[in-house]
Amino acid sequence: MLLRSSVVALSCAVAAVLSASPAQATPSSGVTAQVLFETTVPAVAGSSAGTDLTLRRIEIAPGGTTGWHYHDGPVYAFVESGVLSRTLQDCTKAVTTAGQAITEDHGSDHVHEGSNLGTEPLVLLAFYTEPEGKPLSEDAPAPAC
Repeated sequence: MLLRSSVVALSCAVAAVLSASPAQATPSSGVTAQVLFETTVPAVAGSSAGTDLTLRRIEIAPGGTTGWHYHDGPVYAFVESGVLSRTLQDCTKAVTTAGQAITEDHGSDHVHEGSNLGTEPLVLLAFYTEPEGKPLSEDAPAPAC
């Protein structure tokens, strides 16, 4: 009887752990990117690492999205064509139209999602200044909006 009770208790514990679903990152869709330039600036006196600089041309199809993410360093972007609709970490919305530029805050407390809610492709030129060795973006779960 003790063995049976232990097996039942263990089974319940395993089921509870396996059924818990932590917040998941949202995948991108309809996004293509081309690297136009990339280099690493070596570390300077007083810093422990260099900076990776990357310029990308990003196209987001109508209805496409970047998924929720953040950057480890500042990102500067210029909207070449279309309209960029962003949802920010505090659930506010920001719209940037062709000919305008944005600066994205960085760090895990600045998650955001970029979307193309229009009917034509959205084209961005994005300049990333990431700490050496870091990815261009880090996937993140969507905030509770």
